[in-house]
Amino acid sequence: MKWHDRIDRIEQTKAATSPVRLLVALGVALAAVYALAPPVPASAPELRPAAASRAVADPPGGAYWHTRALWAAVHPRLMGSGSNRYHVEVRHVSEGWITPGGKEWSGHRSLGARPKSAADRRAWRRDGSPTTWRRTADGRIGRLSSLPDKGSVGPTKGGPDVFFLADQQLSYEELQRLPADPAGLRAWIEKAVRTPRADPTANVPEEAVDEYVRGTLVTLYQLPVPRNVRVAAYRALPAMPGVHVRGKAKDALGRTGERLSFDHTRARGHKDTALRSEVIVDTGAMLLMAHGVRTTVGGKPFPNKTWTETMLHVGWTDRAPSVPALP
Repeated sequence: MKWHDRIDRIEQTKAATSPVRLLVALGVALAAVYALAPPVPASAPELRPAAASRAVADPPGGAYWHTRALWAAVHPRLMGSGSNRYHVEVRHVSEGWITPGGKEWSGHRSLGARPKSAADRRAWRRDGSPTTWRRTADGRIGRLSSLPDKGSVGPTKGGPDVFFLADQQLSYEELQRLPADPAGLRAWIEKAVRTPRADPTANVPEEAVDEYVRGTLVTLYQLPVPRNVRVAAYRALPAMPGVHVRGKAKDALGRTGERLSFDHTRARGHKDTALRSEVIVDTGAMLLMAHGVRTTVGGKPFPNKTWTETMLHVGWTDRAPSVPALP
């Protein structure tokens, strides 16, 4: 599969896919055609983490490595009628469970739609405070509800004893031996990106390598790597090319952390489109609190490709996979 085809597939299935399969740059590209980099020879250097690595292996602290996140995005079209038009926000909770043996489950539950801002709530009330929307304000069919759905949970397809990271297939023991210093971890990911093994045809263009590395550093929390490797990832991120430290910011839960941002490579033919990733990190605990992508077209917000994800839990648990509970 070619690089740009793989990005398209990831963009289309993000909301319903296990988080572990999403260890790629955050919303990295549009449906774009990059000039492909030359294929990497099959004899490329071995990328297995060394047994003498500096990482300190963490014994499993439970039966499952667990992530729980709240995803939110503004619906791309206005709702309401007449002069009473408003934006609604759609949200869902997603969870992932993965065992040290590599078995995965994912859960998803829609939380329903709601007016986005105070002004939107006032317009919604004037519109009769509907709880369902069958059409958008411009007459398009739109099936939205303000009520949560029943949710779902199930196993994720994939082989046992395999974890996917930067197009490498690693065992749990190899995850524990990843470099635990910022420079070493970044160098390992860069080499891995240039030497894909999970999908040897997915050659990353050289101009997109930094972008892929940034995204991998951000989303490393989705795998049960040792704590000091996760710490190294968030220490390496601010030193990456194109990353800007924006100062203190609050996430959707009101927690305060350091906000970082970086722009994505613009695809050819999409010069008016710009994507920017924003990340909020707890610099005390060195944990990811939230991340998301803001997209603009011609300088104006483009809701279709704008979203935020707030982390509700990252860590070990003995709780078996189940339909996500309401937050």
